[in-house]
Amino acid sequence: MAVHAHPDDESSKGAATMARYVADGVEVLVVTCTGGERGDILNPAMDRPEVKENIGKVREQEMARAREILGVRQSWLGFVDSGFPEGDPPPPLPEDCFAVQPLEVASEPLVRAVREFRPHVILTYDENGGYPHPDHVKCHEVSVEAFEAAGDPDRYPGTGEPWQPLKLYYHMTFHEERILALHAAMERVGLESPYAEWIKRFEDAPAPRWTVTTRVPCAEFFEIRDKALLAHATQIDPEGFWFACPMDVQREAWPTEDYHLARSLVDTELPEDDLFAGVREKVCL
Repeated sequence: MAVHAHPDDESSKGAATMARYVADGVEVLVVTCTGGERGDILNPAMDRPEVKENIGKVREQEMARAREILGVRQSWLGFVDSGFPEGDPPPPLPEDCFAVQPLEVASEPLVRAVREFRPHVILTYDENGGYPHPDHVKCHEVSVEAFEAAGDPDRYPGTGEPWQPLKLYYHMTFHEERILALHAAMERVGLESPYAEWIKRFEDAPAPRWTVTTRVPCAEFFEIRDKALLAHATQIDPEGFWFACPMDVQREAWPTEDYHLARSLVDTELPEDDLFAGVREKVCL
């Protein structure tokens, strides 16, 4: 189970990993917390009045295409996008949005989903949300709550039979080591790297709290990842940053998607190359 804040997050974080496990016969469910109704349109070709007026429906249709490309199941928690508050000081969040919901209210449908789907592994964001969008931070909070509560019969009564997931991972998609490797690889082949600004931010940022514990080889599924990204046409510019690094360069420089193992109820040796390390010895997948 991969828990994400908005439609398109599943395609930018861990999509090749999911496609790899689908190809291996693993059942994969993407849970999308909000409909992305307050997201900006980031592709100039889609910045049209009829798209803006129906952005919620458009993003729902985009998600349907992306999940078909990835071969995953997908469900909505049904919360409203919080938007990204900007300003100094930032404005208050909308009263109806996901990020302001009490933890138990926001977590209840995810606990229900965990108990129904019965995943062994859950993917989510760290406590900073990967970046500090309020919906990403809330997504982390509800994912941790569901991981810890779904197996307890005394918590969240009426949401199904208890089920305890075995491993919880945080996405480590945009960590410094990977970005530096892609940057160097592009320069080696004489291409202009789009990562210079990222590298400057790394130089000014504090040391990361979480380390990469798990690198999943999935380079052969990068094309599927990119097709899923392009399905989110309001969010992804085909001429933009996401596709600046050629596929062959990516595959050679960094052929994995990376994670931090945040919780584990099974024995496993680090580093890992499989999200199901330790689980395979406990259950038949």
